[in-house]
Amino acid sequence: MRILSVFGTRPEAIKMAPLVRVLNDSPQVESQVVVTAQHRDMLDCVLGVFGIVPDFDLDIMSTGQDLAQITTKALNGLMAVFAEAKPDLVLVHGDTTTTMAASLAAFYAKIPLGHVEAGLRTHDKYAPFPEEINRRVTGLIADLHFAPTADARGNLLAEGVSSDSIFVTGNTAIDAIAGFVKLDYAFKCADLARIMQNHGGSKIITMTAHRRENHGKPLEDICKAVLRIATENKGLQVVYPVHPSPVVLENARKILSHEPNIHLINPLDIDDMHNLMARSYLVLTDSGGLQEEAPHHNVPVVVLRNVTERPEGVDAGCLVLAGIEETSVYNTVSDLLTNHAKYEKMANSPNPFGDGHASQRILDGILRYFGGETMDDAKLQALQAEKLFDLLWLKAKNADKTVEGLDSMIMRAKISMTQKSIIWVEKSIAEIYPQ
Repeated sequence: MRILSVFGTRPEAIKMAPLVRVLNDSPQVESQVVVTAQHRDMLDCVLGVFGIVPDFDLDIMSTGQDLAQITTKALNGLMAVFAEAKPDLVLVHGDTTTTMAASLAAFYAKIPLGHVEAGLRTHDKYAPFPEEINRRVTGLIADLHFAPTADARGNLLAEGVSSDSIFVTGNTAIDAIAGFVKLDYAFKCADLARIMQNHGGSKIITMTAHRRENHGKPLEDICKAVLRIATENKGLQVVYPVHPSPVVLENARKILSHEPNIHLINPLDIDDMHNLMARSYLVLTDSGGLQEEAPHHNVPVVVLRNVTERPEGVDAGCLVLAGIEETSVYNTVSDLLTNHAKYEKMANSPNPFGDGHASQRILDGILRYFGGETMDDAKLQALQAEKLFDLLWLKAKNADKTVEGLDSMIMRAKISMTQKSIIWVEKSIAEIYPQ
């Protein structure tokens, strides 16, 4: 069975990389990768980290590109690739313009389509823009829907998608994190290494803000709020890896570049980013992926949007919506900096987005669809137990984050484990944390 995975941006590559690895390791699958390079440099960085060499590279990025140009270039290029590769299944991820174009191309070529991270919705077509419509179009075309959560599955069912075509898998973003965070990690970005060397004992806020719907006044307001927070908290260090979009760069430099405890740096590769987040006190972001990833490190997330397609995180308590107005962002962040009880509750909330085995569940769903052999539940549960032990060991060794988040980690792991595995893990915990 030939499976062609399609992606074009840094976030897609991060989330598809663990799935590509699982597909490559399956004797039942001939795995190929095509990238559109909708974001060239940022994509290449992730490909290098994960050792992915695309079979096809459309290299469509151009200076000043707009959505129509991305769509038409990707659509035309992918039609040619599909005709040459003749895949049995096309896999796309999430909600990018590459994803939408690949879905249309698969539909035109009458090739079955699998949608990873399916079912996320805000029910507002302009928030996020253009992602909400991209994923709805993809959802209409997809034959297999790999929903990260039960809520995402519910969204698909409400839209009339057959339950037989939906698989609740968790999010591959959590799969991708494994092995990146290390206690003795040496940052590769020189600016970040300097910041951590000079201010490693300070409270660090990691910030990202770049989404199209926040361009203009919303982004200005967000930056003004962060400036106020940094000015009033001189011991705090704000690290902002700035997206290369000219609109984002201009706003960040104009408002934030003159405050000594705000550090504007270039975008980070995945291992630098995760090691920064794991050492952060808060994450401020309008990114979708960071809403899933930061809670894995027990770091509260302030979402710089009015709505999120990941309400499970808000319900679980690890995300808080701050909106996009200066006052609301300022008040939300200030509250978490001063209200210790609220902060601790968020930091110790369970992450509802996955357990690190979403990619294997996606492969199993594909094999079921095509009538192949799947991994049995016992083996998957054993992998989950092993993964939990690794996380607990790392947590025990980390002097900054000791036993405080342990209960939420155990709760997370027990969701889909057998009683035998739970007993084994609890015995391991007792050995790590003797009474």
